[in-house]
Amino acid sequence: MAQPRPVIAAARRTVFGKYRGGLSTIRPDDLLGLTLAELRDSVPGLDPARVDDIVMGDANGAGEDNRNVARMGALLAGFPVSVPGVTVNRLCGSGAEAVIQAARAVRAGDMDIVIAGGVESMSRAPYVLPKSEKPLDPKVSLEQTTVGWRMINPAFPSHWTDSLGECAQRSAEERGIGRTEQDEWAARSHERAAAAWDQGLHDDFAFSVAGVTRDESIRPETTVSRLADLNPAFTIDGTVTAGNSSPINDGAVATLITHQNIARELDLEPLASIVASTVVAVEPDEFAKAPVPAMHKLLSRTGLSFNDIDLFEINEAFAAMVLTVMHDEQSIPVEKVNIHGGAIAIGHPVGASAARTVVDAARHLKARGGGKAIAAACIGVGLGIAVLVEVP
Repeated sequence: MAQPRPVIAAARRTVFGKYRGGLSTIRPDDLLGLTLAELRDSVPGLDPARVDDIVMGDANGAGEDNRNVARMGALLAGFPVSVPGVTVNRLCGSGAEAVIQAARAVRAGDMDIVIAGGVESMSRAPYVLPKSEKPLDPKVSLEQTTVGWRMINPAFPSHWTDSLGECAQRSAEERGIGRTEQDEWAARSHERAAAAWDQGLHDDFAFSVAGVTRDESIRPETTVSRLADLNPAFTIDGTVTAGNSSPINDGAVATLITHQNIARELDLEPLASIVASTVVAVEPDEFAKAPVPAMHKLLSRTGLSFNDIDLFEINEAFAAMVLTVMHDEQSIPVEKVNIHGGAIAIGHPVGASAARTVVDAARHLKARGGGKAIAAACIGVGLGIAVLVEVP
């Protein structure tokens, strides 16, 4: 008996809010609840009780998103209490990991309908207090949980635990990727993301929340000359700045993963089928290059080459990181990468971002009339993830 090919039958996401912006007053479990309800209501034929599981990525889990935010979001959205939920954490790849796990379950025949995606409220990420070995230790200090390392194990080599920006800076320096090149990529991201919104390309995917009607981090007025005025963000004389790095964001993504027969039953035209996926690991501080071996492994498993891929959605953690990928794999044509902008402009709510890249890869392929696309992301602590989607 042939295995069913999983498809993305429907998808919805919030607009992505900027740090302490329009979505920052909304708890992450409520943000997810809004997104799950929006997805459910967009598929009138779906009986919510038929959903076998809800799988959500979430990279923090230290605050209001604790204790399995996927389950909390489902309950807040009014799903039947019989619908389970599970939260997964692969840092920046969490949303894609959720989609992958849902697709595997459908392909294996274990489940028929799964909702997958991710959520993150980086604005509301709390400070945490390490548990003291002594009562009321006066040396204990609060640690932020918004992004990056915290409570670092001293057994790790120090260069492994450098900030993500410092690691991106090193990657750029090692490859001769300069400031102008990074700023040009960042300006391109804003220009294309703004144009996509102006053209209505997100009207059937992103929905307004709390009066925010489009992704808040997009700055249409961004130019290379304006970006050139910014100071280095991570090293004194570096080239990585706040302007050519992804911002800190809030947002959620939800997709309906099923197989073709159920999509047809629900009167849905799938966005794309999920063909294959891979995850790889490299040195923790070399995460910027990790999408390259992830894509190589993916193509090797599917018998394809880079020439067979029509579009690439590469999550823009840093311009230096995307440029590292294209430096290391020069068979990726720049005109096929992030054709409608990327996370530098759209935003990077960590647990949701990679799910957004998978859906956008599918949506942009469909708008072009079909083909194959890879969605890929670098991940902190030296991981890379890649997902192949196809539109007939």
